[in-house]
Amino acid sequence: MTTFVDRVELHVAAGNGGHGCASVHREKFKPLGGPDGGNGGRGGDVTLVVDQSVTTLLEYHHSPHRKATNGQPGAGDNRSGKDGQDLVLTVPDGTVVLDKRGNVLADLVGEGTTFVAGQGGRGGLGNAALASARRKAPGFALLGEPGEARDIVLELKTVADVALVGYPSAGKSSLISVLSAAKPKIADYPFTTLVPNLGVVTAGSTVYTIADVPGLIPGASQGRGLGLEFLRHVERCSVLVHVLDTATLESERDPVTDLDVIEEELKQYGGLEDRPRIVVLNKIDIPDGQDLADMIRPDLEERGYQVFEVSAVARTGLKELSYALAGIVAEARAAKPKEEATRIVIRPKAVDDAGFTVTYDEHEEVYRVRGEKPERWVRQTDFNNDEAVGYLADRLNRLGVEDQLMKAGARAGDGVAIGSEDNAVVFDWEPTMMAGAEMLGRRGEDHRLEAPRPAAQRRRDRDAERVDPQREYDEFDPF
Repeated sequence: MTTFVDRVELHVAAGNGGHGCASVHREKFKPLGGPDGGNGGRGGDVTLVVDQSVTTLLEYHHSPHRKATNGQPGAGDNRSGKDGQDLVLTVPDGTVVLDKRGNVLADLVGEGTTFVAGQGGRGGLGNAALASARRKAPGFALLGEPGEARDIVLELKTVADVALVGYPSAGKSSLISVLSAAKPKIADYPFTTLVPNLGVVTAGSTVYTIADVPGLIPGASQGRGLGLEFLRHVERCSVLVHVLDTATLESERDPVTDLDVIEEELKQYGGLEDRPRIVVLNKIDIPDGQDLADMIRPDLEERGYQVFEVSAVARTGLKELSYALAGIVAEARAAKPKEEATRIVIRPKAVDDAGFTVTYDEHEEVYRVRGEKPERWVRQTDFNNDEAVGYLADRLNRLGVEDQLMKAGARAGDGVAIGSEDNAVVFDWEPTMMAGAEMLGRRGEDHRLEAPRPAAQRRRDRDAERVDPQREYDEFDPF
């Protein structure tokens, strides 16, 4: 059974906002009680939080669909709906959040680091909050905004100071087991280690972590033998340790060739050129291993490598290796820039920034309005209520949408779409929408919607002119 997962696809959905309530206060001897509809509650967020006690993404491998709770709708007597409960998902330290296209959304390193993967929807306002001097008793309320839903990819990259790399069965698991208290699986066959193992080493006053990366083979940088999954765990390490087997039983292999092959794979993977390297000649307790180590050590030192001869079984040469790694780790930590407290940056809105754009879509023959506020207002509008639609028109007018449509060349009756191409609300524009509550008729109605809609009629006529080939064939089929 799989116990370690370092890459999962997660489907998150934040909670929807609760709908506002349209209610009128009714009490004996108080015929004009006024609106008392409460606001809807906010939908819950989906938040990722780093937890040091979590070491795998296995939980999300089995349950990839996660959803926060919705906000409750408002009620009469000015009772607001309850907010949805936030969903907190714990992830290991070193988790990278990506979208479906591979773009990095967040790099979660450090205990307590958070990332909001899904923003909860806003609750709709009740008619009590929508009342004004000109609209004393609104017959509508705003709908709750849908919560954010998206698919993300979580990738775990091991956070360690030292990475042990090398061929399978080079003795990396044995080495980490004697340097630290880690207890990895050790056996005399290749690919014994299928997941990275972490250990903590204390050398003098320096404490550092060491990772045993599963064995690499030629072609690992192109994904052969799960190479990409293994190489991912090397990226954050400060020091790379080449563990070379001086007692390999394969006649076509030798330590120097193994080093060249692994270095080529690291080069192909990229981003690791600046990491210091150390070479460890392992298994010198075997007579042939010591003889081979004596032969190749001058060649490796001539290349500029710092070479250590060790034996994980006999536990020789380990102290010198651990203190040398501690010195390099200490230098790497000192060279890192000091972390500064996050500064709060306030960026005022530009004078000419309207918060929305108006463009003409020649294919659909509509003027398309895109912007956070217009699109949110559309999502919160109940189009079954004429008064709510009139209120939306007033808000868009006050925002300046009508002025921008005029500047873009729109005329009365032209189609206007608010939102993206796949999820837009289309209506016919009337440039005389200057007034608000004083133009309303009975409560819950807006006579501006009773006017003819020439743009919609033109679209219907255009669709009717399109001839269906199958229908034409059926009409003229002599049989």
